[in-house]
Amino acid sequence: MHATACNESVDGSPIFYLVGIPSLPETFFLPVFFIFLLFYLLILMDNALILVAVVAEPSLHKPMYFFLINLSTLDILFTTTTVPKMLSLFLLGDRFLSFSSCLLQMYLFQSFTCSEAFILVVMAYDRYVAICHPLHYPVLMNPQTNATLAASAWLTALLLPIPAVVRTSQMAYNSIAYIYHCFCDHLAVVQASCSDTTPQTLMGFCIAMVVSFLPLLLVLLSYAHILTTVLRINSQEGRSKAFSTCSSHLLVVGTYYSSIAIAYVAYRADLPLDFHIMGNVVYAILTPVLNPLIYTLRNRDVKAAITKIISPDPGCDRSI
Repeated sequence: MHATACNESVDGSPIFYLVGIPSLPETFFLPVFFIFLLFYLLILMDNALILVAVVAEPSLHKPMYFFLINLSTLDILFTTTTVPKMLSLFLLGDRFLSFSSCLLQMYLFQSFTCSEAFILVVMAYDRYVAICHPLHYPVLMNPQTNATLAASAWLTALLLPIPAVVRTSQMAYNSIAYIYHCFCDHLAVVQASCSDTTPQTLMGFCIAMVVSFLPLLLVLLSYAHILTTVLRINSQEGRSKAFSTCSSHLLVVGTYYSSIAIAYVAYRADLPLDFHIMGNVVYAILTPVLNPLIYTLRNRDVKAAITKIISPDPGCDRSI
């Protein structure tokens, strides 16, 4: 990778300039703004509905739905890290970010990406215990254990990106550093440096591989045990019921890793820069949009709870 001379600012803190999507004409900025705004509002509204439904409905006070509200909270935070700045960029042409703001956005984006992978592993473990050890489920998945599993997923994800962020902050940048992206993605920030980017690129790639493939391996291991157990069930109805409790989670896992694959292919393939950027943008928006839709459409309990909130039964007598 390149290493060029730097023209640093007087106080040593560079300003980052978001190039956005380089070949996108300005006439398309407003339509892109409205598309991203629509997706963002859907993410906020749908995930907020799930949060309210799970908290308000006593029948949903189960480990499976406790982890679901963690996932919904995560999706709200994940998109709020990047989408508002992208909206500002496409509507107002607001392209500048301070050094600290850019690094904070990069850190949070990486942390929430890791959190989602770990929460999906915890949800897979919950399904494994429920199906493979149903008699021990209330003991193994008690409230204290659930809170510990969720807290461990969040804490690990908050700690993992710190070395990469610290190393990135120590790189040399011009007084105005151009980031060829719509937000401060780690690789784009590293490539904006005039230091040797090879060590940082390798570190980021290694962290991404660990965060992507280790959780995927654990999820696949859980479902291998689940599949073995389900196939031992004699009745077709029993097998269908067992599989139905996993279908929403499996779809979410598939969506998550499909979006990662899109971003990876867009980065590694010999494609124009715009495709690299859009691959990452799709990854940042696709999963948070689809997750609540999957759980509301595929899960009857969640759908019923949300329906009760949106359209309460007018015939219900609330008088004492």
